[in-house]
Amino acid sequence: MRQSKYQIMVYIAMLAAQAVVISILERVIPSPFAFAPGAKLGLANLISIIAIFTLPWKQSIQVITIRVVVTMLVGGTLSTFMYSVVGAFLSYFSMLFVKLLGPKRVSIIGISTMGGVMHNFGQLSVAALFAQSWSVFNYMPVLAISGILAGFAVGFVGNYLLNKVSRLRIYHQELVSNSNQANWLNQ
Repeated sequence: MRQSKYQIMVYIAMLAAQAVVISILERVIPSPFAFAPGAKLGLANLISIIAIFTLPWKQSIQVITIRVVVTMLVGGTLSTFMYSVVGAFLSYFSMLFVKLLGPKRVSIIGISTMGGVMHNFGQLSVAALFAQSWSVFNYMPVLAISGILAGFAVGFVGNYLLNKVSRLRIYHQELVSNSNQANWLNQ
């Protein structure tokens, strides 16, 4: 079943809205990583994973862009926007790049884990620019561990949702049939 242009637009808007709500809710959740102050689970990246596996890249990047901009407008500052935009886009493009390896070499969980680590790397890069010091990268091993753990958790949930929610499976199958992408879901 081919999705109409309007169905795709509504789907993009729904994913972006879900990501914004998750981002806002995550602000009030205390960090689950006692060893990494300020580290979050990155639950909005769950929507990024779903977008990557159900939409072409030109449409999935719209979901990421809308999420970052609207979240900043709802309750962010310019500095949080800078951290968010660099982390989100570095994470997104690294996940797309790793996805090119295909389902025989990497899993959805592995892709999400890479995204978690790269998100933290992007945010540290912004912190290094603001602080005008590379010493903030001394915090990278701690954030890498939290990124791996968070990426694994988000990837696990994303993999489960992509395999169990019928509408997501339909969008994934349409993406596979309309492009030369591999099928990432269990048959």
